[in-house]
Amino acid sequence: MKYRATFIAGAALGYVLGTKAGRERYEQIKRASRRLTENPTVQETAGLIRAQAGEIAGTARSKVTETVGDRIPGLRRSNDEANTPRHGQPQTPSPN
Repeated sequence: MKYRATFIAGAALGYVLGTKAGRERYEQIKRASRRLTENPTVQETAGLIRAQAGEIAGTARSKVTETVGDRIPGLRRSNDEANTPRHGQPQTPSPN
């Protein structure tokens, strides 16, 4: 399904850019694409895809940090370490 949508979008873009049908046909395609993107079902599906992509990215980030963090000093930091200054950064005095 992903490849079909990509193909259709590419074909439509190629047609619009390469057509000699004129401004009227261009406006017709533009209106149709706007109606499609404003469709509530399409918007809902896009929202679900965005949410899933965010979850996948978070999982990938965690796995990379776990895998590479052991090999690169300073990459993996716990909550306690996150509050301490890193090398080369000035320490700010705590207000008392």
